Amino acid sequence: MMQSKLASLTLKGFFALGLFLGALFSSFAASAQQASPSLPLLFDARERLARPDLSSLVRLRFLTSVDFPPFNFTDQNGKLSGFNVDLAREICSELEISDKCQIQALPFADLRDALAASQGDAVIAGFAVTPELRRQFVFSRPYLMLPARFVRNLGVPLDGKTASALSSHPVGVVRGTVHESMLAAFFPTLKAQPFDTKDALLAALRDRKVDAAFADALQLSFWVSSPASAKCCALFDGPYLSEHFLGEGMTIMLRQKDSVLTSAIDHALATLSRNGRLQEIYLRYFPYGLY
Repeated sequence: MMQSKLASLTLKGFFALGLFLGALFSSFAASAQQASPSLPLLFDARERLARPDLSSLVRLRFLTSVDFPPFNFTDQNGKLSGFNVDLAREICSELEISDKCQIQALPFADLRDALAASQGDAVIAGFAVTPELRRQFVFSRPYLMLPARFVRNLGVPLDGKTASALSSHPVGVVRGTVHESMLAAFFPTLKAQPFDTKDALLAALRDRKVDAAFADALQLSFWVSSPASAKCCALFDGPYLSEHFLGEGMTIMLRQKDSVLTSAIDHALATLSRNGRLQEIYLRYFPYGLY
């Protein structure tokens, strides 16, 4: 689908916002006792991206949506929040244009047309980069990759700490997804057991009908720390990244004519990645880590 969120990650129905917030806040206490999960550096440390002159910029209007937690959502106080929202503010701060920045939420289905009609200047909402979209828009460099991970049932003994330890165990996966294809391509010797839905897969894992599962790390990381998992399971091995199966990663979408603004955003992303501020935002919303 042209207007699909990255890796088909519409988190509606997978976890409600209340579940997400509960898992997030409980995770902060636990993560304080663990080593901070690191965010892979997506920019070459030796690369220096020029900072364009934005003195003539009147304003920078970021567009997002409210239905993609933990990236963009409305919090319990009705405030626009999320990883993408905080990142947009940090980009504006790094470019020293905070007084010119605005962040507006629209229905996800309206974002593409709103950007094309110049009702905003940049969309930060998890659009999957497609050839069709590239014909109309440009995209920043990726600032976050969403990997695939295994999750294992802790009650099942495994002889090893890598995927090879799963060779004699049934591994669940959702039928017809990129993760099913990726599992077959990366681990052809594993015994894949398909399920029709993610809920069915995770219930089977919790109840030890399968010993492990392979799916999106974002969803798995929150599930294992939520009451729904009943503390049955933990992330295992990985992460596994593949542009072929999982896409180019999280990016910011802009109009093709805005090459100077695109370069400025790339400069800001590179700086935030190197100075640790991107890592700080990452830990704010992913205290257990994805990697």
